[in-house]
This record gives sequence, structure tokens and C-alpha cells, in this order.
Amino acid sequence: MSTKILVTGANGQLGKCLKDFVKNKSDKLEFLFVTKSELDISHKQTLNEYFKNHSFDFCINCAAYTNVDQAEESVEEAFKINTEAVGYLAECCSESNTTLIHISTDYVFDGRKDSPYLETDTTNPINEYGRSKLAGEQLITQILKPYFIIRTSWLYSKYPRNFVTTIASKIQEHSELTITTTQKGTPTSCVELSKFIYWLIKNDHKDYGIYHFSAKGEATWYDFALKIADHFGDYDTNKISATTSFKSKAKRPDYSVMNNMKVQKKYHNQNHWTNDVDSVVRDILTIKLFKGS
Repeated sequence: MSTKILVTGANGQLGKCLKDFVKNKSDKLEFLFVTKSELDISHKQTLNEYFKNHSFDFCINCAAYTNVDQAEESVEEAFKINTEAVGYLAECCSESNTTLIHISTDYVFDGRKDSPYLETDTTNPINEYGRSKLAGEQLITQILKPYFIIRTSWLYSKYPRNFVTTIASKIQEHSELTITTTQKGTPTSCVELSKFIYWLIKNDHKDYGIYHFSAKGEATWYDFALKIADHFGDYDTNKISATTSFKSKAKRPDYSVMNNMKVQKKYHNQNHWTNDVDSVVRDILTIKLFKGS
């Protein structure tokens, strides 16, 4: 008998990377990827009907409101998707005996710590995005027992609209860039997060709870940009300037590096963030070269 897995938010970068990763697997894992237009988790009645008509062993929730700055103005919308909808999903999972794997964020912390955050550290988000994600976490823990909440950080992939694709595009245009050094965290590849999620399901882990998953090491956004630039030999890295000022609608934690020891006791395949950036940028360049040929 196969294990059935629902993946919500399939059009997002994590959903796409997860789909890429599992498509060539021959294991008895049956994935169903649904986009927002196919299943909007913020519509409670629709969600209830969907779970009544389908049976799932796992639900991976990749659906989220992720525009950190816009969340400051669209507070209601952020909470509708990151909190209320997550509560509806948790209720459906509870009623159908489905294990929920939910993706959360390092932004549940305020950034005042100077050593990597543990899962047990006090949460204190400083922006509306972080507040909405934390409230979603809290609903899950109140409603459901079989759950994995995976807090991750600075997600990127080969798919557009993340820091890596944006910076790579600017570099190819030989643009001058000014990047902040005031925030420190860990860039994390959606490919590596997909591998971890798959591993959790494949090994049928029952040690439920909150986990921190990011790459190894830490960086500023400036460090991150310089690493991306390594792959563009004709770009003058002197065009990338460091700045301590960073104007944005939303406050961001100065330090949001997460401690991964809880994951590392079980899972031994995490890479240093620099290695994962190298891999993803190579993929981006391969795609562009292929399209140009």
C-alpha cells in the first residue's frame, strides 16, 4: 500500500522544488500537488470537503503569505493565510488522522540573541509576517498531535523571485548593488529542505514537534550576494557595496541563525550554505545557457 501525501501551495518555490525532487523516485510514496487555484486552504468549507473526499497520510503545507514588507500593510491577508488557514488545515488533519508537515520561519524570533536559536527559545516576532507565522504554529500545537513544524530561513531556489535569482539577474545586467550587513542568518536551499521533508516521510518518523532546519554556517545578505557573484567571472564585485542601513517597511531580526542540533541527531545530510548556493547558481546558469542555445 502506498503512502499518500498532499502538498499545498504547489506553485511556490518550495512546492516546485519538492515536485522536482520526488518525480523520479520509485518509492511507494504517492504525492498530490495542488495549487491555490485548485485548493485554497483559506476556504474552510472547500478544505473540509476536499479532505472528506480524499485520504492522506501526510499533508505538507507549502502555502503561505511570504511578502514580509507587504504584510505590514496587508495584515489581515497575512493572518488569513498564515494563521486562520493553517488552523483549518490542522483541524482537517486532526479529523482525518493526517500528519501535518508545516513550514515556518526564523522570523518568529526577535534577533536579540547572539548565538543560534534553539527550538525551545522564547519567540518574539518583530514584524507582522513573523507574528502571523507564529500564530499559525500555535494553532497547530493546540489542535493537532502528529505534526512537524519546520522553521527554516532565507529560502531560495532556481525558481524566480528570491534573493538568488534577483541578485543573479542584477549581476548579469552588470548593475551596481548595495547590500546590507546588519542582518545575519543562514541561506537555505529549497532543494535541501525538500530532501529533508522527503526523508522525514520515507523514514516514517514519529518524533513530532518543532524542528529548526537550515544549512550550516551563517552569513549576512552582503556575504550571500558576494557568494552568488563568484559564478559570474565577468562581473566586477567592487560594484557590490556593503551598507549598515536598510530601509524597509518591516523590521527584521538582526540575528536569526538557528541551531540545527535537534535535526542533526537524526539527519546527517546538511551542507554548508556556500555549497548549496554554488549548486543552485550552477542550475540557474545551466537553464539560461540551455534557453540561449
